[in-house]
Amino acid sequence: MTTLADLHDEYEFLDADDRYRMLIDLGRTLEPMPGALKTDATLVRGCSASVWVYPQRRDDGVLHFLADSNAAITKGIIALVLAAVQDRPADAILTTDVPAQLAPFDLSKQLSSNRTQGIPNMIALIRDTAARYAG
Repeated sequence: MTTLADLHDEYEFLDADDRYRMLIDLGRTLEPMPGALKTDATLVRGCSASVWVYPQRRDDGVLHFLADSNAAITKGIIALVLAAVQDRPADAILTTDVPAQLAPFDLSKQLSSNRTQGIPNMIALIRDTAARYAG
């Protein structure tokens, strides 16, 4: 997965329309999430679009997340969030300030509040998962 810094380097030079396209393209890079995992238990509450996040813990203690959305731009936002935490140990995820890492993208100014309102809930679900597996 591309780093947030690499993504931001590209993002900052784009106009608003191209930023939307970049987010949509980024969402397409997410690993496919099987339909059977898209359940009420994996649904992120408070998002205007349907968003599912499914955690997997590997034997080495690293957390890997499958995620999907029924909205293309929201799927791109999920990909941004995952770029901050994907394939990292639970303890590392808990010490990661995901909102600070997303701040350079200034999503609240780029996207409508409906598109960004679920981001804190996505982050909270990921942090809660990491807390269950930490230490």
